[in-house]
Formats: sequence, structure tokens, C-alpha cells
Amino acid sequence: MTLRIVVPVKFVPDATGDRHFAEDLTTDREAVDGLLSELDEYAVEQALQISEAADDAEVTVLTVGPEDARDALRKALSMGADKAVHVEDDDLHGTDALGTSLVLAAAVEKAGFDLVVCGMASTDGTMGVLPALLAERLGVPQVTLLSEVAVEGGTVTGRRDGDTASEQLEASLPAVVSVTDQSGEARYPSFKGIIAAKKKPVESWDLEDLDLDGEQVGLAGAWTAVDEAAARPARSAGTIVKDEGEGGKQLAEFLAGQKFI
Repeated sequence: MTLRIVVPVKFVPDATGDRHFAEDLTTDREAVDGLLSELDEYAVEQALQISEAADDAEVTVLTVGPEDARDALRKALSMGADKAVHVEDDDLHGTDALGTSLVLAAAVEKAGFDLVVCGMASTDGTMGVLPALLAERLGVPQVTLLSEVAVEGGTVTGRRDGDTASEQLEASLPAVVSVTDQSGEARYPSFKGIIAAKKKPVESWDLEDLDLDGEQVGLAGAWTAVDEAAARPARSAGTIVKDEGEGGKQLAEFLAGQKFI
């Protein structure tokens, strides 16, 4: 049987751009370029490695977001994923992590899955809760924050590294896993992969396709919201300590005054 692997990926604002909130205190995605979340690239890489080691496997990348989010799918397809699903609906604007997990769970079930591979967090929200939320909604085991992951005989295994020890974990399929940025460098899309990605299927679904109501998502259905935001203050000039024989003493006094020592 074909091992069906689904990788949720996120289209995020470029961290090097000038990011800010829109008038409704949601992320202004039109004012800055976006890209595939770097942490999700590790998930795509691990899914591809699992697929390559299997006798028969298929990797589907899935994203929820506006039209531009297709760029994230194209990047994942050019890396080697087989097909993609894009969930796009105007009612999704302002959806929080809980709402996103609801949409993703419905889309994963519709696509069909044996294994869901997630990144450890998104590079914009950095909450890191979505893999657990997704596993709960799907009613399957979760094995999170893995530095190594493999699938064999209907079981997913992996290593989770902590500060003082490492754990070996396993779960029966179907399951949800998340991988860290220590799981292995993500491959760069080759020219051949970029060309091939243009011919790979990309399905477009909306909330109606997933049997979801607009009131369950978006700002109206969000459990969390930004109430107030202010621009980050400009960086002030630093304090210069000139060493004229007392430099060490002045530096120590400065650090003590700032409670650094």
C-alpha cells in the first residue's frame, strides 16, 4: 500500500522585511514579501527522506492562506513533493492557531493520510502548538520535536533531544510528528525540480469543500486576538566608555547599573 504523507506548510512574511500590523491588528501580508517558512522546509525534507526509503509513498504538501501562499507550495513541490493542496477562502482572514488546526485537520482527512509531518513551529507566530492541536483533532498519536524520524512496518520512530538526555519515541500509524531544525539540512530545489513542479497537481479547496462554516474561523471564530500594538521604538545610541585608565571600573559600574552583573 502507498504510504500517504501530508506536510502542512505555511507562507510567512519574510523576516528580513519591514513587518507590521494592518488596521485590524492582523499581520499585514501585502506590505512585505512572503516565503515558505524555513522551519517547514525541514518537515518537507524529512517527508521526502521517508518517501525515498519506502517501497511506495506519496508526499502531499498542504497550506492554508491567501493566493500568494501558492509560492510556498511551489517551493515544496520543487524540492520533490508529489502534489499540493491549497485551502483558500476569504473567511479565513484572521484565523488563529486553533482555527488553523481545525481547517488543516479537515483538509488532511479529505486528502487521506498515514503520516503528517510538521515543522516545530512557524517562523512568524512561533507558537509551536499546531502539531499537538492537529493530532488531537485527528484523534491520532503525536510524536513531536524529533531530531530523527523514520517509518517502518506501520510504526513511526524518532529521537527527541533534550538539554540533558535524548528519548527514543515511537507511535503506530496513522500519526502526527514534528521535526526540529536539527533533523537535517533541507535540500535546495534543482533546476529539474523547479521545471517538474510546474506540472505537478495543485488542488484548490475552500471552506465549503471541507464542510466548515466561516463563523468557525477568521477573526469571528478566533480564541485569541491582538488588542493593541505599538511600533517598536527606534534604537537609541549606545553608551561609549573611553578607557583613560579607569575604563574597567567604568564598564563594571555601567554593567552593574543595568543589573547585568
